[in-house]
Amino acid sequence: MVERRVRAGLPPVALAIGTPARSKAQVVEAEGRPAMRTVALDLGGRKTTFCEVAEGRVVERATVRSLRQLERWLGPNTPPARVAFEACREGWYVATLLQRWGHEAVMVDTTRSGAIGIGRHGRKTDRIDGDTLALALEKNQIPLAHILSPHRRELRFQLSVRRALVETRAQHVAMIREIVRARGGRIASCDVSAFPAKLQETELDEATRLLIRPLESLLGALAERIGEVETKLAQLCEQEPVAMRLMTAPGVGLIVSAGFVSVIDEARRFRRAHEVESYVGLVPSEDSSGGKRRLGAISKRGNSYLRALLVQAAWCILRQKDEANPLVLWGHQVERRRGSRIAVVAVARRLVGILWAMWRDGTVFDPARVGQMSAIGLKFYSLKLGLQATAMARATKKAARIAKTTMAIS
Repeated sequence: MVERRVRAGLPPVALAIGTPARSKAQVVEAEGRPAMRTVALDLGGRKTTFCEVAEGRVVERATVRSLRQLERWLGPNTPPARVAFEACREGWYVATLLQRWGHEAVMVDTTRSGAIGIGRHGRKTDRIDGDTLALALEKNQIPLAHILSPHRRELRFQLSVRRALVETRAQHVAMIREIVRARGGRIASCDVSAFPAKLQETELDEATRLLIRPLESLLGALAERIGEVETKLAQLCEQEPVAMRLMTAPGVGLIVSAGFVSVIDEARRFRRAHEVESYVGLVPSEDSSGGKRRLGAISKRGNSYLRALLVQAAWCILRQKDEANPLVLWGHQVERRRGSRIAVVAVARRLVGILWAMWRDGTVFDPARVGQMSAIGLKFYSLKLGLQATAMARATKKAARIAKTTMAIS
């Protein structure tokens, strides 16, 4: 059912049969109607608001209950349009649907949507958001969000399913441990995959066994489902040469590689490694003003799951004893200077830059190259320490001279 539809009069669409495909005369189809319409959609769980603008004013507005009801304005037989909508759960599906209908999909970065006026002055409704998006699109002021390619979307979906299964298994294991401990028992520490066997070896009374049996029976089913999803992920990664190359880096396995590829999607859309590090939220937050630079903890922007995977990979690197690996050596040096908590974030950030460079250059992990860059960094660090030592020596001498002069005067 379509609600609240208003339409302003427009000249009829001109039909240019038998004329050239492109010419200056066809930049507009008819007087007052641009060749590419400007449309915005405010997507909601229960309804979607449609808004079309032309020359700074709303020419048509409608509210529909499902995306299929938009065919009247955006179907395959309608004039082409640029359609803006905010990034959301169904954003990729909407983009694919619009492209199939022959339109240009423009997905808006929600982290910067306030810059175009959404939610300004505390006024935010579906109608206002749709109007604001459409007018901003007409002025080319839309902050774009990246639309994942179909194959990378499948990777992301499989990773989401695996994450849900793994978290569910972890909750069941934690609950079993709590119940056993509350009833006077204790299960020895072990890897999650070995937990069912360890649980069978643990001596428990019959009442406790009966109590945890429903949870215990689910662990086997969850392990099977996780294995099936990981098999699908492996098959998808076999079709992604870049994913296989990224796994040559230390600490990077199937899940980390698939997560990195599914989020970054295309290496060439970033100009340098720092942009990728910022994109995944591993750079320091900053609040600088008045000539003073203030750096805080990492920004934690972007995909939180990928960031967690990268931190786990960094922990694996720090636990390695291979001092011949320059990345491991560099991580241990940072750990000795700053502690493990700062070192693991630094290694994760460094790992992002390495993975991006491998993807960009189409190469595998090269320890010699990483070692060369680490040596350059250590050289600058040594020079910095030397400069600080020299400056402190001069300051000490200066203080001694001032003290000597003061004593002479007194």
